[in-house]
Amino acid sequence: MNNEQLENIKVELLDDIKNAKSLKDLVGIKVNAFGKSGSISSLSKGMRDLSPEDRPKFGAMINELKTIIEETLKSKEIELENAELKAKLEHEQIDITEPSKGIEVGALHPIADVIDRLTDICVDMGFSVVEGPEIESDYYNFEAMNIPKNHPSRDMQDTFFITDEILLRSQTSAVQAREMEVRKPPFKIICPGKTYRNDSDATHSPVFHQLEGLVVDENISMADLKSMLTILMRRLYGDDTKIRFRPSFFPFTEPSIEVDVSCPSCHGKGCNVCKGTGMLELLGAGVVNPKVLEMSGIDSKKYRGFAFGFGLDRTAMILDGINNIRNLYRNDIRFLEQMK
Repeated sequence: MNNEQLENIKVELLDDIKNAKSLKDLVGIKVNAFGKSGSISSLSKGMRDLSPEDRPKFGAMINELKTIIEETLKSKEIELENAELKAKLEHEQIDITEPSKGIEVGALHPIADVIDRLTDICVDMGFSVVEGPEIESDYYNFEAMNIPKNHPSRDMQDTFFITDEILLRSQTSAVQAREMEVRKPPFKIICPGKTYRNDSDATHSPVFHQLEGLVVDENISMADLKSMLTILMRRLYGDDTKIRFRPSFFPFTEPSIEVDVSCPSCHGKGCNVCKGTGMLELLGAGVVNPKVLEMSGIDSKKYRGFAFGFGLDRTAMILDGINNIRNLYRNDIRFLEQMK
């Protein structure tokens, strides 16, 4: 082994790399250089025939040769890859002026669309979005909402009980109860999600959707609630929407109201959608009962709040003119295509 032999191998390999026409050629050169019987590998094996004094010198020369060849191979590989990509792009050019074959346009499901629209409006008004479990405890679903066991209002919610204390939540108010325990006022939250009740007809489903909102702060009043709902309703249904507030009763709010809006289909003139009344019952709301605040650890003498709740399935039916709630869950492609 001598300097001339190393130089000859170096020149030969560099010349082969320079003349390589493809990545496949480079693979062959790598094998010829670094393979089991490659020229550089053979040099390393020949080190055993050298004297102990010469081995360090030739070892350094071999390592230098390896570095030069590896760097040259890498540079050539990048060059060939770029050349192949350029050739491929030139060969596979697409005429973007050619008419397309037609693209199927999808659409959000009516309920998903309503959730997105209401969430966007509420977030724009400063609300945060929160979620909670659908399998809930009796405490958060009822008792924390001022609905103790054997309370008459429980009869209004045909609940799916798993055990005496565990159930499928019948209202997203349970999320509000959980949040009031961990949040410090002031705060504004909405909680959209699925709810479950043992009820099924043209306007009710065992699985349905709600979006409930809660605001807790100092000096909250019914005027704040009415103002916020008026803005929300008009952003959802249009600036010409009329809003009507009626007294009602909910255990977790006092005072409580029902909220009606002028029918979007007939604009208050009367039609089959609103049953000739010109108005549609849309949601319940009210000032949070002080007992609910106290049970969640909030000082009801310092803070007040208001809450509201939408039935999203009904809202979707009103907005899209759907007359049977079952259409929302049948996954009939003919119905869903009408939502585009």
